[in-house]
Amino acid sequence: MKTTKGRGSLASGRRRCSSLPYFTQLGCVGLPPVLLQMKCEHCTRKECSKKSKTDDQENVSTDVSSPAQENEEKGEFHKLADSKIFLSDCLACDSCVTVEEGVQLSQQSAKDFFHVLNLNKKCDTSKHRVLVVSVCPQSLPYFAAKFNLSVTDASRRLCGFLKSLGVHYVFDTTIAADFSILESQKEFVRRYHQHSEEQRELPMLTSACPGWVRYAERVLGHPVIPHLCTAKSPQQVMGSLVKDYFARQQNLSPEKIFHVVVAPCYDKKLEALREGLSTTLNGARGTDCVLTSGEIAQIMEQSDLSVKDTAVDTLFGDVKEEAVRRHDGVSSDGHLAHVFRHAAKELFGEHVEEITYRALRNKDFHEVTLEKNGEVLLRFAAAYGFRNIQNMILKLKKGKFPYHFVEVLACPRGKKRSTCVYLSGCLNGRGQAQREDGHTDRALLRQMEGIYSGIPVRPPESSAHVQELYQEWLEGTESPKVQEVLHTTYQSLEACTDSLDIKW
Repeated sequence: MKTTKGRGSLASGRRRCSSLPYFTQLGCVGLPPVLLQMKCEHCTRKECSKKSKTDDQENVSTDVSSPAQENEEKGEFHKLADSKIFLSDCLACDSCVTVEEGVQLSQQSAKDFFHVLNLNKKCDTSKHRVLVVSVCPQSLPYFAAKFNLSVTDASRRLCGFLKSLGVHYVFDTTIAADFSILESQKEFVRRYHQHSEEQRELPMLTSACPGWVRYAERVLGHPVIPHLCTAKSPQQVMGSLVKDYFARQQNLSPEKIFHVVVAPCYDKKLEALREGLSTTLNGARGTDCVLTSGEIAQIMEQSDLSVKDTAVDTLFGDVKEEAVRRHDGVSSDGHLAHVFRHAAKELFGEHVEEITYRALRNKDFHEVTLEKNGEVLLRFAAAYGFRNIQNMILKLKKGKFPYHFVEVLACPRGKKRSTCVYLSGCLNGRGQAQREDGHTDRALLRQMEGIYSGIPVRPPESSAHVQELYQEWLEGTESPKVQEVLHTTYQSLEACTDSLDIKW
């Protein structure tokens, strides 16, 4: 969300805007979100119900956090029960969500999901669709904690429940994250070699967090967009795998598949609607519907179906269920850790076993460096939450940002504990880690962190299935098809030079 210098000022010529927030209370299962008419504080229309922080809060330095700010530091909106939204919450909108997007987002709900399930039960087979659900690995600890199960048992319980509803296939998205990380690694090495004062390719900023990417495209524009990694996010890659590779394996047209993603945050719903985004070679949208972990849990709690635990499917038909695994690093997809190790080896011949995160100005900004003979060879950072993103952009604009690579997440990590320096990340998504009052459920989050850290780590390079797909599906690791299927482009929809001039 944009703000300007000074208190309460409205820049001339600002356009009016109308936001239809999708992060509303869901009410009964099967009903779409309540679409309340909302606008940002830049709008001049009287009915705007969005609230900004008080003048005192606005003038707090962004480098210093307070307890109040920590409570407000979220990558997505609060539930709108009280219609209070703060600047730090507005990371996933263009200072507004358009009316058209609001209508589309209303379909990103359990109602649309059940509509397809009901059509499949009717006699008109021409309207039947194959239902595929892909589950993000950061959602599994939520279900494990919620139902007091191990991660494996939670995965099987979730799979069994979805299939009892009428879902045909349930996949894990970890393999999609493998592709996203591997392509990010290659892109960083290329950018490092091409970087110069005349052609500034660095720092490379991660693009796996949809709230951050949308904010960069819609609000920040240049000079940020050229620094975004072009590798598609795990959700986008999974859309290609399901609607292209899997569809071919099953002799199905992409239109005959209804692909649902279960994710920890609401921003994934907007990612599924990203303008001009066609994640498959045939132009079909890769993800038809996104449901948060909390929405699925609510459906499970209100259902009286008899459920039999079932093994999760794989994209390789005759292959048995694979063990649940995760990537190294924070509780997201670990781009920083994997890219850092790869770059150290490829660029400097250094083998990095353990990565040490050093906290800097606050709990949500960490630094990782590779040093040799007193010289810093690589300087990476992790910036989480709106406050750190703004600091990063301000310094980047001024040419005073000394990093080669930054892992950017809209969600903050949560409270720092001495036993762990890299905490919540995507586990802290507002679609699964918040209480009814809109605040983070700290006890649940700590339990989820412990469960997630216990999942075995497997680097993407070690996956034989990934290498098989590179050859069979993408015609090689460096083929034109890799660029077409696994990479994307970004658009600056509005030049917002004043969006960096933030005074809190």
